[in-house]
Amino acid sequence: MRNYVFAAAILVVFATPALAAEFYVGRDASTSECHVMAQKPDGTTMRMVGSAYKSETDAQRAIQSLSECGN
Repeated sequence: MRNYVFAAAILVVFATPALAAEFYVGRDASTSECHVMAQKPDGTTMRMVGSAYKSETDAQRAIQSLSECGN
């Protein structure tokens, strides 16, 4: 029984960050280019445009449709 509890705890520890992964679209303040970022932009050198996206693919698609990114 103890082994099952330990195994479940390890699984939760490693699976939780993957489930909470978010991607952002950041616009560079100096070049005005948009990039997909794994961390939320800081607001000074990179400004967040759009919202948080569940996958990198969703964030890439958003770059194509966001007017702030030159589209």
